[in-house]
Amino acid sequence: MKLEPSVLPKWDEEADVVVVGFGAAGAATAVTAHELGARVVMLEKAPEGQEGGNTRVAGQGYLNTSSVENAIDYLTALCGPYTVPETMVKVWAEEMCRNNAWLESLGGDPQEHQHPPVGIEFPDLPGSDCVHKFHDGPTYGYSYTWQLFERLVKQRPVSISYETPARELIQHNLTKEILGVRAENENGSTYIKARKAVVLTCGGFENNQEMIRNYLPGVPYCYTSGSPYNEGDGITMAMSVGADLWHMNNYAGPSMALKVPEVRTTFSMQALHYSKEIPGGMIVVGPDATRFTDEKFKTRHGKIPVNGRWMPLSTPCPMFLIFDHTLFYAGPLYDKHPSHGWTQII
Repeated sequence: MKLEPSVLPKWDEEADVVVVGFGAAGAATAVTAHELGARVVMLEKAPEGQEGGNTRVAGQGYLNTSSVENAIDYLTALCGPYTVPETMVKVWAEEMCRNNAWLESLGGDPQEHQHPPVGIEFPDLPGSDCVHKFHDGPTYGYSYTWQLFERLVKQRPVSISYETPARELIQHNLTKEILGVRAENENGSTYIKARKAVVLTCGGFENNQEMIRNYLPGVPYCYTSGSPYNEGDGITMAMSVGADLWHMNNYAGPSMALKVPEVRTTFSMQALHYSKEIPGGMIVVGPDATRFTDEKFKTRHGKIPVNGRWMPLSTPCPMFLIFDHTLFYAGPLYDKHPSHGWTQII
């Protein structure tokens, strides 16, 4: 929304910094802004208890690099032909080296749980030996690191509005300055003025089927194992005030999972694990009943080597799982206690 100064909305609330999205990025932003003296308001699309974005339902590891120079080499190699400006790569590399120190300064307890090259998906790339995976505290697993971020926010006087998705950035028509944000809640529209900044940390578009068709190559539709509230809201809002897009055609995946109509995200499939252990296992075929991959092949976040490049695994839609009665009676088709995924919190 672009407005002249004379027609500014009636602000319902004011803050120095408005953070859109309560995941790890939003939590880090809110805590940092508060520590610098700012009054912070957070807007979260999900109901209370389902916040956290994909951070909450991921493996809970994060990266800390041990060398700025090697981190620059590694990110540059990861990007391949999709180049990133050198200044941005340098900032990323410098700040990645400070993750542990930042968490320690807030009372966290960074501990490395995988030593290189274990856990590094592309150890063959230059600079990869500087990448280390950490988590907070002695327990590695579902939600432990997220609980630290959640606790850090809630220990501070940060205003959190749940079930209040941001819908529109309020922009000065002449200066193009972002003045605030329009959000929606059960009472309708609410306008929050941002004296310093609006920070968009509201995730990607993995639950927006139209954006998936527009941006992801060869993917007619897909369903996530992460938060169902990531629908590209921040991307849409940013574009409406003149932001451009880049590197929109890459993603973490694909993977094979079980989708049922009653649940918005996918279930981790036991049968895929069984295929590694039970003779015969199962096979996966596309709509033409043709098998298209080795089900036991471990991809790197859905990527496979193709002619010297890492490309997404071809995943025809829909896919069908074929197995015999031995496998069917060996256990449930889905993992009732998966190590990650949004279905853990429903």
